Amino acid sequence: MGNKHGCHFIPCVKQRHRRKDQPETATNPAMIPTPPIHEGESISLQHIQERDSEDLDPTIHPELPTMFIAKSELEEAHRQKRSNHHVEQRDHPHPIMRRRCSCSTIFVDDSTISQPNLRSTIKCVSLAVYYHIKNRITSREMDIFDEREHPLTKTPVPADYHLHNPEHRHIYKFIRMLFNAAQLTSECAIVTLVYLERLLINAEIDILPGNWKRIVLGAILLSSKVWDDQAVWNVDYCQILRDLTVEDMNEMERQFLQVLDFNINVPSSVYAKYYFDLRILSDAYELSLPSEPLYKQRAKKLEAFSKESEARLNCAINTKSLRRVQSDTIVSMLPRFDAAILS
Repeated sequence: MGNKHGCHFIPCVKQRHRRKDQPETATNPAMIPTPPIHEGESISLQHIQERDSEDLDPTIHPELPTMFIAKSELEEAHRQKRSNHHVEQRDHPHPIMRRRCSCSTIFVDDSTISQPNLRSTIKCVSLAVYYHIKNRITSREMDIFDEREHPLTKTPVPADYHLHNPEHRHIYKFIRMLFNAAQLTSECAIVTLVYLERLLINAEIDILPGNWKRIVLGAILLSSKVWDDQAVWNVDYCQILRDLTVEDMNEMERQFLQVLDFNINVPSSVYAKYYFDLRILSDAYELSLPSEPLYKQRAKKLEAFSKESEARLNCAINTKSLRRVQSDTIVSMLPRFDAAILS
């Protein structure tokens, strides 16, 4: 305990997973020279939230734009939407009746930031994955996510499987199947997209036609364990995808977590950013959210939620004010000394 020579600190070199196009010297810790440690020096260990803080990671910093918004061709979607609206006005000289809010009727969609609509959220997440695949610049990948080496079924994938981009409906069908079978919530879909983009940034890989299913499966597996109180076990996913083995699921989860540096934290501000960006994507591609009239029963429920949130906020403000008053009282009780002048 008291001997300063009895304990030595050894620097931990971060091990990177080697991509197929990356040389071994770039990831082998034994080939990276470590700086010498002099006697009396100590190594400061970073907190998990402070790792790679200099990197521009939108899954950690809420002020940065999300990756899927940059790849989703929003301008082209808005242009097509205006063109369709112009065609409707030309073909129908009389204005088309649309749902509008008025003094007597208010239409609200069945999706909030605390309880998003499950079907619409999965559609938007699958559309984000689709544009990640379609508008990729490079084709970097990891072995553990390659379906040619780790197929999800006993039937081997076709030779040209990695050359054809999947359609949006195929991605939606795959994600919807997993969510229905595992009975996952809509919030889990948003966290899945956060983990997916965090994996692409940390591992420096791309989501491709040959690895998108295993990447999405790994993100869903991790988000279900982090977000839901009753997590789905790996063996349960093997019941959904019957040709998978538990050993394969465990290895994929282990490497997924290692790439993330075990940083599975999703701040509330990042969650809100992804939710509203998915709503922007939904509006641009007319993935309409179900709108219903605001009936008296639902209005009372919303009012109860708002009162509960307001009471919780007032309680937090009062607690903070009480702590401030107590700290001021303690400071006022401390003895005060007059300033002394040294000559």
